[in-house]
Amino acid sequence: MFSRKHLFYALAVLSLAVLLAVIGFAIYGDSGRVSFDHGVASGDPLADRVIVWTRVTPQPSRRRVKVRVEVSSDEGFRSLVHSSSETATAKSDYTVKVDVEGLSARTVYYYRFRSGESVSAVGRTKTLPQGDVDSVKLAVFSCANYPTSHGGYFNVYGHAAATARVDAVVHLGDYIYEYGRRPGPGADNSEETARDFPEYSDKEILTLDDYRRRYALYRTDPQLQALHATHPFITVWDDHEVANDAYVGGAQNHDESEGSFDARKTAALRAYYEWMPVRPANGNDSQQVYRSFSFGNLIELFMLDTRFAGREKQLSYKDYFEQDTGFDSRRFREDIGSPDRTLLGQDQLAWLKERLSGSTATWQVLGQQVLMGRMNIPAEIIPDLGERTPAVADLVGRLTRIKERVLRDDPSVTQDERDRVNTVLPYNLDAWDGYPAEREAVLGTAYGADKNLVVLAGDTHNGWANNLRDTNGNQIGVEFATASVSSGGLETYLKLKPEQAEEFARDLEVLVDDLVYSNTKDRGYMIVSFTPKRSQSRWIYVDTVAQPEFSERTSASRMLEVLPGSGERNLVPVDN
Repeated sequence: MFSRKHLFYALAVLSLAVLLAVIGFAIYGDSGRVSFDHGVASGDPLADRVIVWTRVTPQPSRRRVKVRVEVSSDEGFRSLVHSSSETATAKSDYTVKVDVEGLSARTVYYYRFRSGESVSAVGRTKTLPQGDVDSVKLAVFSCANYPTSHGGYFNVYGHAAATARVDAVVHLGDYIYEYGRRPGPGADNSEETARDFPEYSDKEILTLDDYRRRYALYRTDPQLQALHATHPFITVWDDHEVANDAYVGGAQNHDESEGSFDARKTAALRAYYEWMPVRPANGNDSQQVYRSFSFGNLIELFMLDTRFAGREKQLSYKDYFEQDTGFDSRRFREDIGSPDRTLLGQDQLAWLKERLSGSTATWQVLGQQVLMGRMNIPAEIIPDLGERTPAVADLVGRLTRIKERVLRDDPSVTQDERDRVNTVLPYNLDAWDGYPAEREAVLGTAYGADKNLVVLAGDTHNGWANNLRDTNGNQIGVEFATASVSSGGLETYLKLKPEQAEEFARDLEVLVDDLVYSNTKDRGYMIVSFTPKRSQSRWIYVDTVAQPEFSERTSASRMLEVLPGSGERNLVPVDN
């Protein structure tokens, strides 16, 4: 059981790092004029540099705060490799972000911040490797909703801070959510376990100050602080950093009464760059986030933006249903199959194709938000999904039994039954399934260059693994998709009991052709490891996010692997 004692241990940065900060306070004292209430963080590591970050909480009367940044090769800060003086001001919400250069590859460093007699917690970070690399491990996260009514405690972060031994954390977006206080299904919301938004950030966020306050709230969470203090982050945004189901010119969760969407997006992304340890990918252009990271000759990691760089508005099935004639499949297939329909946008797609083709690493890894695998389900399920009831799971179960008979070549299967399971549509038009031409362009590039493609995904709040095939049936690569940190998934959407959710996941693995693994019940994260001979993903889950005491749900853990250059590159299970 992970208790508050374990959490405090995680906050000690797993060794003496934060304990040294406490010692620092004892030595230097605390003037009370400033504090470091939001912890420390590092990110965007390269072989010779890394971003280090903190935020100063000053007295209201202080407009400018001098901050000393110290980076050392030892925990005691006896061997400083960087020391500089920075100024925190209201213009950047009193955040301090420094790109520390001149570091050694694959080396652990420690960092802290000082202002007057106040000293921050100590952070631990690590640069990327160069040359011949025999192994890399990444912890992968997505989707952290704060209140227990729609999310819960960040126990997943706490578990990783206390146990994960990885080279970097990859966060695939929905680091914050824009919603205000609202009732709804989800984790237990009793008085003893619930947490909700404080009054200063309990409305839907729209302005720069709103987004800053929401980040500040998240960064008071001790489990998130612990993970930031122990590992460098490589991050990318998804939609909720601005608004739900966002695209280039708008979002599902934005209307005219809320003002200009472009102004809202600009404010949201400015706050993102202030609060996250991210290096602008294109100089001062804070709205370009796609970029790449090289882990020696083993991995090239491409972090993509599937929201704001070029995404066209999502299609909606309701626009293709006519009262008299039903579903207009011809018009739908013409629209969704348009070669001009974009998700990444022309510039980002060209950048990715060039970098993907030219990569000499063993593995080419896409860190991005939405599922790339084909999640085609029998078309008759689509109208029922909007009902959000367990009846959908019952229908899926009945169709799965038919599919199992088809796969066994059962002679009793009727043509009508075959048609029911073979007439399929993508269930999620917000994912790559809604932009198939651009997916083919990416898969075709990887296939033509004979690359070992591994796609990382988040967004759906559930765990998945897919084989990635092109329209000709060629096996191109694999996809590992993480469950959420706290946000409810399909089990919440369909109001499934735990046993129903487990059966539902098993049925989907039969019903969806390229789906190898699914978990539609648990909150968790992935540890994705790479060697020259294999890539493995292990899904790790916790037993609750409704309260701060938790345990790892070891019975739900699953591991899959893929081998490079095997021709097929299919996912295969591994004994845990």
